[in-house]
Amino acid sequence: KFAMVAPDVQIDDGKGTILISSEEGETEANNHRKLSDFGIRNGTRLQADDFLQDYTLLINVLHSEDLEKDVEFEVVGDTPEKVGPKPSEPTPKNITNGSDDGAQPSTSTGK
Repeated sequence: KFAMVAPDVQIDDGKGTILISSEEGETEANNHRKLSDFGIRNGTRLQADDFLQDYTLLINVLHSEDLEKDVEFEVVGDTPEKVGPKPSEPTPKNITNGSDDGAQPSTSTGK
């Protein structure tokens, strides 16, 4: 749903409980566990990071009895329409002698 390539998901509780890791096999034992096994309840926040795409999501878990039949979850709110690497930052100007006053070298011939 979030188009993440290599997600790391942890409970945003200050303890650092990792639910999903981008490191292969690190959290494989969690795959068949329920969210309640980790103490995740209505109102719990999760933090999902995708290092490869350089973005982070904060996910608020809200319990609902109003989902349609066979629907396990619903994503509500702002979701990224197109996810990808951030555009590269512009290269900073070279600063000579700690000054960036815009002065350029002289081009006069001294005549």
